[in-house]
Amino acid sequence: MDLELSPQDVAFRDEVRQFIADHLPQDIRDKMRLGQHLEKDDYVRWQKILYKRGWMGVGWPTEHGGPDWSPVQRYIFEEETGLGDCPRIIPFGLRMVGPVIIAFGTDEQKQQHLPKILSSDVWWCQGYSEPGAGSDLASLKTRAVRDNGHYVVNGQKTWTTLAQYADWIFCLVRTDESAKKQEGISFLLIDMKTPGITVKPIVTLDGGREVNEVFFDDVRVPVENLVGPENQGWTVAKFLLGHERTNIAEVGRSKNQLARVKEIAAAEMQNGAPLIEDPRFREKIADVEIDLMALDMTLLRIVSAESAGRAPGPEASLLKIRATEVQQAITELLVEAIGYYANPYVKDAMSAGWNEPPVGPDYAATLAPYYFNHRKASIYGGSNEVQRGIIAKMVLGF
Repeated sequence: MDLELSPQDVAFRDEVRQFIADHLPQDIRDKMRLGQHLEKDDYVRWQKILYKRGWMGVGWPTEHGGPDWSPVQRYIFEEETGLGDCPRIIPFGLRMVGPVIIAFGTDEQKQQHLPKILSSDVWWCQGYSEPGAGSDLASLKTRAVRDNGHYVVNGQKTWTTLAQYADWIFCLVRTDESAKKQEGISFLLIDMKTPGITVKPIVTLDGGREVNEVFFDDVRVPVENLVGPENQGWTVAKFLLGHERTNIAEVGRSKNQLARVKEIAAAEMQNGAPLIEDPRFREKIADVEIDLMALDMTLLRIVSAESAGRAPGPEASLLKIRATEVQQAITELLVEAIGYYANPYVKDAMSAGWNEPPVGPDYAATLAPYYFNHRKASIYGGSNEVQRGIIAKMVLGF
């Protein structure tokens, strides 16, 4: 793949960059710069701005409202939004269940759900992990039994990101308990307002309420909400997980944070000189930057393959491993660069409008929570240990 940008690609990059400068709301930009918690409205406002411009549904076919972008344009858009302090696009509707419905859904499901996903009028969450069935997802126990045109669902999902905001949840459920683990699983779309659904928060180390437990107690789901054939949900799940793992890469955001490391290291003094002049710290930055460059090239190859109609394969597992390792390494450098200013942790500092004077620079109070939050990156989307197993089996033949 030719990595030299054409004049048209350069013009597109400049267009995206200028659009971000002109249209990203300043209060959201400030929250992103300071590492503060974003509310649902922050994400929805920015996504609706992109929707109005016609820049949502990246990767969707144009007949369903996706922009007609080349692989390089998709890459440029992701990089520029990451570099520009934009909120990440919440993936559960637009980048997970949306492509699933396009690939496996009925015409009625496409008409019902895709326009509202694209416009961000409906918020989705993901019902995959369960207690005892996280990395070993095929061990899930949430059951769905047919009853007079409905599935009756009972069970529990956990680590369900942003379920407190969700209008709908897509779930893997077991519809045949006599089948092998990867068989007898189905993919259901469930309205979160259905009686019998309870959402309970799990407070994370950074003080956020990002993830939840979701309980299903005799929840009745119309059979029309089944995506794909009954008992063939594992095929749908693998399709979705391939897209999830490529979306985890966030190379532009990592470039943004690495630049932040350099900025902090240039300002922080150590033994009478800026930290950036310390040879050992410069070596750490160089090591991460090399890994990030290699990750960038891998992402470009995967995006190019997807544009040719090839679904993400085992290379998506490699991308997920290296992306999360790079993200975690950058958070470690951020904490090291800011030094003891990262030690005090005041939960209220994560919220906009906090009026107490910060200890050190205004962004210092959120760096330790940011570090702690990213410990989960090597676990979600399929733990890195599981990804290594996939690579060993699919690439090395073990």
